[in-house]
Formats: sequence, structure tokens, C-alpha cells
Amino acid sequence: MLTINIICVGKLKERYWRDAVEEYSKRMKPLCKLNIVELSEERMGDDPSDAQIRHTITAESERILQKLGKGDYVIAMCVEGKNISSEELSQRIEETCLTHSTIDLIIGGSWGLSDELKARADMKLSMGKMTFPHQLCRVMLLEQLYRAFQISKGTKYHK
Repeated sequence: MLTINIICVGKLKERYWRDAVEEYSKRMKPLCKLNIVELSEERMGDDPSDAQIRHTITAESERILQKLGKGDYVIAMCVEGKNISSEELSQRIEETCLTHSTIDLIIGGSWGLSDELKARADMKLSMGKMTFPHQLCRVMLLEQLYRAFQISKGTKYHK
């Protein structure tokens, strides 16, 4: 069975985000082994310097890199990533299953991911040009993963 790790910076503080993640996690249970790994975010003031931002990106990305398996297929969620359809995501997952047993999807902190981490990724994926809260991105990603599995199974969930 495919293992999917969602590795993300920060915890979900609001109950409604946690409820949504819990619902999609429950739906995913028969489809794959899903792990959500929450890593601590760096603390910064309201007006951080460029050096503080660089430090934050580096520190958070290093924690993420430590969680990646050597043979894992890594997808970095980042603004410069590729925009694909739900059908294309489904196809990508199907293809990846042929060569990898684990897919790691990375959601960085609010300042993004380091160049080193993006270079480690096998794919860079974007949710579009709009900016979304990281909590919402986690829910959207889970919904799209669930949808991708439903597309592969040919169910009516995806219309």
C-alpha cells in the first residue's frame, strides 16, 4: 500500500481546520497509509529582517529534509511549482506508485522553502497564483489527494 507523508511546518490551531483534516484523513484510510508530520515553525517578530527570514527558511527546511526518506518521491508545494489538474495529479500518483512506495508532500512555513529543499524535490507543485493560508492549503491538498484516488477508482466523487 502506498504511503503518503504530508510534511508541514506549523500546527493547526483552529478546530475547524483540524476537523477537516480529520475527515479527509479518515476517507483516505482505505486508500493509502497517510501520515501528517507537523514540524515546529520558527518564531519571528512582526517586522523581520532579510537575515531573519533567510534563517527561518533555512531552519524550517533543514527540519523538513531530515524527515524525507532516501527513496521517497518528494513533491514540494511552492508558488513557482507546476499547476496541474486533478486528473493530472491522479495520473502522477498512479505513475509514481510504479516506482516508489512513499510520496512526501511538503508544505513549508509562511516564508517558503529553501532552494536546497526545492532542488531535492522530484516535483514542484503549485495550488495556483493566489495566496492561501497554510492551514487551508493542508485541507485543500488532502481533498485533492482524496479526489485523485477517487478519479483512479472511477467513482462519482469527481464529476
